[in-house]
Amino acid sequence: MIHSLFLINASGDIFLEKHWKSVVSRSVCDYFFEAQERATEPENVPPVIPTPHHYLISVLRHHIYFVAVIQSEVPPLFVIEFLHRVVDTFQDYFGVCTEAAIKDNVVVVYELLEEMLDNGFPLATESNILKELIKPPTILRTMVNTITGSTNVGEQLPTGQLSVVPWRRTGVKYTNNEAYFDVVEEIDAIIDKSGSTITAEIQGVIDACVKLTGMPDLTLSFMNPRLLDDVSFHPCVRFKRWEAERILSFIPPDGNFRLLSYHVSSQNLVAIPVYVKHNITFREGSSQGRFDLTLGPKQTMGKAVESVLVSSQLPRGVLNANLNPSQGTYTFDPVTKLLTWDVGKINPQKLPSLKGTMSLQAGASKPDENPTINIQFKIQQMAISGLKVNRLDMYGEKYKPFKGIKYMTKAGKFQAGLPDKWTLEYIKTELLHKEIRIN
Repeated sequence: MIHSLFLINASGDIFLEKHWKSVVSRSVCDYFFEAQERATEPENVPPVIPTPHHYLISVLRHHIYFVAVIQSEVPPLFVIEFLHRVVDTFQDYFGVCTEAAIKDNVVVVYELLEEMLDNGFPLATESNILKELIKPPTILRTMVNTITGSTNVGEQLPTGQLSVVPWRRTGVKYTNNEAYFDVVEEIDAIIDKSGSTITAEIQGVIDACVKLTGMPDLTLSFMNPRLLDDVSFHPCVRFKRWEAERILSFIPPDGNFRLLSYHVSSQNLVAIPVYVKHNITFREGSSQGRFDLTLGPKQTMGKAVESVLVSSQLPRGVLNANLNPSQGTYTFDPVTKLLTWDVGKINPQKLPSLKGTMSLQAGASKPDENPTINIQFKIQQMAISGLKVNRLDMYGEKYKPFKGIKYMTKAGKFQAGLPDKWTLEYIKTELLHKEIRIN
């Protein structure tokens, strides 16, 4: 299965490696570095890279590449899911998953990797089990281990490992019993210059923080469960009941976990929460161009659009930008030609706008295409798909827990104002993929 794991930072340095079978030379990562150089953006590195003797499967999380080395063919999604589990475990143990946190807790990191894989095959990946095997690091425990020479490894087998619900440890007790669920949706959309939607889809997750005493049995129902498509569940969910009744029934793990992830790809179900009006022009033979951009809310159910950030990669011929924002601040990097506008919160009564001129190089030809507008935003207390939780019930315990549901929508790859040439190429690619699927 997995022979080795390399952790690579944003500078391209390998700062940690772990081998489960034979030692694989670091030189195998040269194929990864070559693919990284060809990629236009860090997240565009291919997740699977074949080499003459290995396969490199990687994920990018928190500006760190987790690269697994495989010697024989395995399902790539299996390895990718395991790498995500590794990142989630580090984050659960150390609070953050950064290069500094991993280096500061390198002993615990190696202990965790040793327990999570046995001879290259996944063994214990549930956080509750791992925390009984290897105690999370604390200042006091670190001092005691330094003085006594002991380790964080537990002396007994985890109780959950021997039960029918290995994701939950036994004997859980809390003074305050509470269960919180966060419905977070990320919208990816491409909008052309006329404002028409070329493609739009939603990636959603339901994250839970459950701190309940004993062995509670929960059911979660939705107002409109038919919206959910391509659903992936945590192992605790009873799949047969979901298929029959569209109700989530599960004994939850203790603490934080991802209950499910889902995908909404039907074009008519994806509402676009913001609109963009822009006019970016360059005159032939002129040393100046005009920049005019306005943002506004759209189909937000009255909720405020917050944390709005607009960025655009201007053509190389642009020397400087002299713009006037109605709100927020903007920056223009004359080296990278990146224009960034920090809008903040959109006020529907006074829409934010960015207007002004751009200086071009003397004698430079007119740019062939208008730049793409990238938009980031957040909308609290709203799921853009319209998904709503109906009720949450608990069985098996007599106390009444505190329950809370929170919704949030945020932008993924949200692009507007694509050039006509790009739009045509995208449509051609989509039509080709549909033809392949039909045949």
